[in-house]
Amino acid sequence: MARLPFLGRLTSRDYAALVLGGLLVFFETLLTSVIALLPKSVIQWFYDRSRSLFHLLVGPPLPKSDEQRLADRIRRAEDFQRLCDIFGYDYEEHVVLTKDGYLLGLHRLPAKKGENRLHFGTSTRKPVVYLHHGLLMNSEVWVCLTHPERSLAFTLVELGFDVWLGNNRGNKYSKKSIHHNPNSTKFWDYSIDDFAWHDIPDSIAYILSVTKEPSLSYVGFSQGTAQAFAALSIHPPLNEKINVFIALAPAMSPAGLAASVVDSLMKASPTLLFLIFGRKSIMSSVPYWQSLLYPPVFSAAITTSLRWLFNWRSHNIAPLQKLAAFPHLYSYASVKSVVHWFQIMRNAKFQMYDDDVQRVVLVRRAPKPSGVTAYAPARFPTRNIVSPIVLLYGDQDSLVDIDVMLHELPKHSVVVRRLRGYEHLDIIWGANIHRDVIPHVVDALRRYCVKPDRLQKEVYMANGASSDYEDYTGSTTPADTISVYDT
Repeated sequence: MARLPFLGRLTSRDYAALVLGGLLVFFETLLTSVIALLPKSVIQWFYDRSRSLFHLLVGPPLPKSDEQRLADRIRRAEDFQRLCDIFGYDYEEHVVLTKDGYLLGLHRLPAKKGENRLHFGTSTRKPVVYLHHGLLMNSEVWVCLTHPERSLAFTLVELGFDVWLGNNRGNKYSKKSIHHNPNSTKFWDYSIDDFAWHDIPDSIAYILSVTKEPSLSYVGFSQGTAQAFAALSIHPPLNEKINVFIALAPAMSPAGLAASVVDSLMKASPTLLFLIFGRKSIMSSVPYWQSLLYPPVFSAAITTSLRWLFNWRSHNIAPLQKLAAFPHLYSYASVKSVVHWFQIMRNAKFQMYDDDVQRVVLVRRAPKPSGVTAYAPARFPTRNIVSPIVLLYGDQDSLVDIDVMLHELPKHSVVVRRLRGYEHLDIIWGANIHRDVIPHVVDALRRYCVKPDRLQKEVYMANGASSDYEDYTGSTTPADTISVYDT
């Protein structure tokens, strides 16, 4: 293939992709600026036109069922509080100040549905479990399910856990620092390193100080697992505070993206993302597009994007679940944290952020005969992790190479559960996670948490039905029947 200037380090295809990507981002930025200035009446007009176009193509709208009305309520819920209100749960908000000055929002579900509490912000004397979201997400992803029985957070509350849900710096609930304004580039100058050095250990220290428990159980999803792998590897004392680490769709060293043009370009030079997106938050225009597009159209756009980038078909996630959850999928994150992921993919190593100015490299070129490099970014020493680890991964997840991951983990106390036919997002939003995923999580929590005798053996439904988690049969729900949520 023909080479262009700059020492022939990129092919013509790569340059074309870079130019096209730059143009798309430019037009997206321009449109975002215009949308931000539009009055609500104009935004509503565009929304109505997209709705009319959708029904023109697929047919007129039909009367809504109970489940559709519930999905609409979840979709329209503006924050974590509204989502909890839908299902009748009390919640608490807490704020953690990290050692480097970021203010992180923590959410807490301390009580079962209908359980009265006299004092908030104190110990519940229950086993503590901490849930942490993935890349470009926030704590809402755990509670935006259309059936409460499929919500891991609500299920754990009903079993008797004190449930805490974390948020990364920069996202919807953690967009504040005592040192930097979120409009400055310094605020967004963070990577996975900072999550590992500060966000995870500081959040856990705060939770244990409030609950007065000696340790907690950690459940992470996607990047939430990578942050725990990194934090546990560089903070030996943290291993004493986490009695079990359950990794859902674990991420450590993904092979790459299904979109070959994007994959090859970003691996050639991850820092090109700075040229395209700048040095603040990435894809910050998503909420604007969400306000313009009719929900089924927005859902289709997200589904198509996931298929193109990761080859995820999303067949295990019900259409109503997509409509309800996709509006809660995106939250702010730094461009630098995404650059960090492409550095990891490029070098096939779970490494710390490389601050050295990177040269552009053709990934497919032959290595030097000597095989010796002059510089190697520090790796996260994940084999030093002591806390027990439980891995739950989908065998159709393009971001998980379980053999590579196991090679980088300690040989002791690692349990692996393969979920047949599951992709990445299926593990938190799939139609059958109350049968395929949650029982494995509960089993591991019972085995390792502090004083498991404080937990209930069964979760009772409001209609009197129940299921026993220990035999992994049937389903369970902590909530009432769907008809309660009619609007």
